Amino acid sequence: MTWLLIVVGGALGAPLRYLADRAVQTRHDSVFPWGTFAVNAAGSLVLGGLTGAASVGAAGSGTMALLGTGLCGALTTYSTFSYETLRLAERGWRFLALANAVASVLVGLGAVFLGLTLARDLLG
Repeated sequence: MTWLLIVVGGALGAPLRYLADRAVQTRHDSVFPWGTFAVNAAGSLVLGGLTGAASVGAAGSGTMALLGTGLCGALTTYSTFSYETLRLAERGWRFLALANAVASVLVGLGAVFLGLTLARDLLG
């Protein structure tokens, strides 16, 4: 049954990622991959919140499978982040490539920590 929850979550997260990525990217006239940056930050925040909720007993394994593994797994994208960073570097925008790599890691870690802390404080 867990696999079905993951499939359903993934089926929701993948189109959500695509739509959110396009919505953000079309609003920026920039080569910087703002769409991917935004969905990865949002997914990190959600996953941190889910992890915090699970740590205080407010989210069970089914919720984690559906939303954590399925939804967040499909919403966030390490492969696209890597590809876009490489493309920036190949096109000569090395500073933007470095900024994307550093900012993505720092913002992702900050978002997951913020989500974790907020969930523990609000639910614990």
